[in-house]
Amino acid sequence: MMSKKMKFSIYRYNPEVDKKPYYKDYEVELGDQDKKLLNALVKIKEELDDSVSFRRSCREGVCGSDAVNINGRNGLACLTDLADLKEPVVLNPIPGLPVVRDLIVDMTQFFHQYHSIKPYVIDERPMPERERLQSPEDRKDLDGVIECILCACCSTSCPSFWWNPDKFLGPAALLHAYRFLADSRDQATNERLNDLNDPYRLFRCHTIMNCVDVCPKHLNPTKAIGKIKEMMVARIA
Repeated sequence: MMSKKMKFSIYRYNPEVDKKPYYKDYEVELGDQDKKLLNALVKIKEELDDSVSFRRSCREGVCGSDAVNINGRNGLACLTDLADLKEPVVLNPIPGLPVVRDLIVDMTQFFHQYHSIKPYVIDERPMPERERLQSPEDRKDLDGVIECILCACCSTSCPSFWWNPDKFLGPAALLHAYRFLADSRDQATNERLNDLNDPYRLFRCHTIMNCVDVCPKHLNPTKAIGKIKEMMVARIA
């Protein structure tokens, strides 16, 4: 069995005992099966320092819980190949949200913005006997917007979200807003557009496209935001 040592520098902060954040260096020995950054984090916690705190769950890029800033760029630890990382690997919490401890952030503001767009189909018509059907063509319109896992990599890479996290919805929430505007079953198009027609909620997107660069699912929130703006223009034309 081949092994390799890798160096990491991890942001540490426990508000209960630390006066300010600091970085702690680790050198961990990795085996052949340790391909991903999450493998290294788990080894550090299990073998070197059990006080290191980070989130994880599915390990398959589905739950999005292990979003972290890796050498200055947001990503999922479970999808990031160790072989692609420059050493020492510097790990920070995703930026723009309050730090709970070490690499764990408080996601309250992020999910507040997500829930504010009413992320569910709105249809006041009488319920059918079975589910509301959608044609294959209409369903295809949702490709590229329904795959978001709400990891927050995009929104916490967005300067507009950093500056106005309580006002600007951020790329993730706006991607989901478009997801329901594009859904043929949803009947609340005008209501949704009225809610978004605000100097901050939608129009603080300056097309910087950091969100596209870091999305682990290769989605394009900037494109979805552009389509929302097109819908607004179309209804007043």
